[in-house]
Amino acid sequence: MANVSKKVSWSGRDLDDDEAAPLLQRAARPGAPPGESTPLLNGAGPAAPRRLPRLASFQIRQMSNVELDDELLDPEMDPPHPFPKEIPHNEKLLSLKYESLDYDNSENQLFLEEERRINHMPVAAGSGIPQIKCFLNGVKIPHVVRLKTLVIKVSGVILSVVGGLAVGKEGPMIHSGSVIAAGISQGRSTSLKRDFKIFEYFRRDTEKRDFVSAGAAAGVSAAFGAPVGGVLFSLEEGASFWNQFLTWRIFFASMISTFTLNFVLSIYHGNIWDLSSPGLINFGRFDTETMVYTIHEIPIFIAMGVVGGVLGAVFNALNYWLTMFRIRYIHRPCLQVIEAMLVAAVTATVAFVLIYSSRDCQPLQGSSVSYPLQLFCADGEYNSMAAAFFNTPEKSVVGLFHDPPGSYNPMTLGLFTLVYFFLACWTYGLTVSAGVFIPSLLIGAAWGRLFGISLSYLTGAAIWADPGKYALMGAAAQLGGIVRMTLSLTVIMMEATSNVTYGFPIMLVLMTAKIVGDVFIEGLYDMHIQLQSVPFLHWEAPVTSHSLTAREVMSTPVTCLRRREKVGVIVDILSNTASNHNGFPVVESTDDTQLARLQGLILRSQLIVLLKHKVFVERSNRGLVQRRLRLKDFRDAYPRFPPIQSIHVSQDERECTMDLSEFMNPSPYTVPQEASLPRVFKLFRALGLRHLVVVDNHNQVSGQVGGGLFCLPTCLLWSQVYTCSQLLQGTLRPTTLMGHVATSRSPPNCAVLPNIPQ
Repeated sequence: MANVSKKVSWSGRDLDDDEAAPLLQRAARPGAPPGESTPLLNGAGPAAPRRLPRLASFQIRQMSNVELDDELLDPEMDPPHPFPKEIPHNEKLLSLKYESLDYDNSENQLFLEEERRINHMPVAAGSGIPQIKCFLNGVKIPHVVRLKTLVIKVSGVILSVVGGLAVGKEGPMIHSGSVIAAGISQGRSTSLKRDFKIFEYFRRDTEKRDFVSAGAAAGVSAAFGAPVGGVLFSLEEGASFWNQFLTWRIFFASMISTFTLNFVLSIYHGNIWDLSSPGLINFGRFDTETMVYTIHEIPIFIAMGVVGGVLGAVFNALNYWLTMFRIRYIHRPCLQVIEAMLVAAVTATVAFVLIYSSRDCQPLQGSSVSYPLQLFCADGEYNSMAAAFFNTPEKSVVGLFHDPPGSYNPMTLGLFTLVYFFLACWTYGLTVSAGVFIPSLLIGAAWGRLFGISLSYLTGAAIWADPGKYALMGAAAQLGGIVRMTLSLTVIMMEATSNVTYGFPIMLVLMTAKIVGDVFIEGLYDMHIQLQSVPFLHWEAPVTSHSLTAREVMSTPVTCLRRREKVGVIVDILSNTASNHNGFPVVESTDDTQLARLQGLILRSQLIVLLKHKVFVERSNRGLVQRRLRLKDFRDAYPRFPPIQSIHVSQDERECTMDLSEFMNPSPYTVPQEASLPRVFKLFRALGLRHLVVVDNHNQVSGQVGGGLFCLPTCLLWSQVYTCSQLLQGTLRPTTLMGHVATSRSPPNCAVLPNIPQ
């Protein structure tokens, strides 16, 4: 035994006798006589004792959980050993021959930086609707409304659609409208470094948010020719803060967008006075005299809504796992380009294979197909599979809606639905500009028409079982099951088809699809917001927050400023990267015996502007200040305020004093310590606050509900709990609920939250 122990090291490498001797010598007990060593873990050693007192042997046997053989426990045959007997070399203990693996990630700063880099997605990728939804919720998404983003978005969606990918251009158009509206509201371009000196009043977050809401509505209005649908889309999916004044603003923007589009299209078609052109996407008019619906079709519409909800949930679940795979393994730009090329190649290959294998040839005479393709069909015929694949998705949807019965073989529709479903799921989430509206409508129209054909066979070609009608219902069910829109999508479908007759069936189908889909998984846009780790605040407070108060989630101490503060103190606070707060309570005490009470609140951006213009009390007393600071000086610095490192403050200036009375907000929103967390959440959510101070009964600042409380709505929303490391992977919301407010660059402080893992 001892000989074997000498030959085996901790790493399993064989050692010779000379190498093993020093190890055994170091293992000897201090003060032991020569020749007596401490036994090894397996009982080996030059002088391992053979017997122990009976009591010790009894204790060891009591503590052991190993069932030993009766023969080994017989004291006559083999006395009890203090350590296990010698075992063969191939059955060594794990710590002797093998090393255990460490599956616990070391989440140090380097690891977290890599996670943030991996989760960074180009802001121009995808449809852009989740990013705009987050921006309107109060989350500052970097570069989401920049001119560069607009250029890349427009060029990218053109190339994506022309390349034949299973994408649409509606989502990028909504994003583009938001970017244009945000740029117009500022009256300047920071990318081009041009200031047109107009709309200076709108250079603040509130006005910019309202303009972005109007831009999103204008994008929907231009895409579908649906101005009312655009207003409802902005209300349902976009704006988190709504009022009556904003309603007519957005309606006016949608009206102007529709007029501009019709005017441009009239010039394009050569009739400058004709303003009756529909939107860029129009699904044609349905013949309401022949395509009526009766009461016995209501259960059929409900069943189609159930199918749409289930298929939408499957689509979202597959896209969720695919996006998780992309985040983890396809985060390098070169890999993202390769994946886009691979998807384009697979899409084209699958389309040609299906067209080649399809024998669904339809006669050209009497066909309403705009661009029929003869591929692999006889003269005078066209390939319906090729018409479905190689037309634009909008034209394919119109064909499925209005082509007469018999234009598509059921096998063609089944194969097209199955293949296009997976292609659209794979394509959405690529780092290309792509929308999901039209692909979803095309998938739903295909299986809806297939459903109508099957129903026509079962009913003996009844006149009410028209495939085009059920294609419309299937398209609405599929899109509703994926994006979970109800009100706005109903109006958009009615305006795009110029038909009010099917309003009730569309509403019924969309409501059913949403209810069924919500049972399994959330909508596609909300899912991608969660995957991007954006702290999105929903309409209601988390259910698990009702037992908490502001006192339990606030953190202390609070970094406060006095009404008259030294410049050096302000510079040091702003330069402290450990507490990169965005707002600071201003306090003052009447004498030294009383505690400081809250007097107001001042922002980091305001302090930086004051330091930049050297608004010091000593300079004002000496008459060195040329003019009084105006509100225009703060608006001109918006939104890219200079960093504190770029402002030079001399040593003499550090001893100066700054009076904050004129520039602070003297009446900030406050809550008492005993305020319930749902009440705090409602104040923060409904008013769109960025700062909320927690005070005691004497109006003294008690603590801060900072990054920690902002983790809370994200961690506890819908009873989901995330670790801090997961929250650090995404961009934090700049509007942080606290007494002493953190900015979007500050990490969340989950330590102040009860029952949240670190």
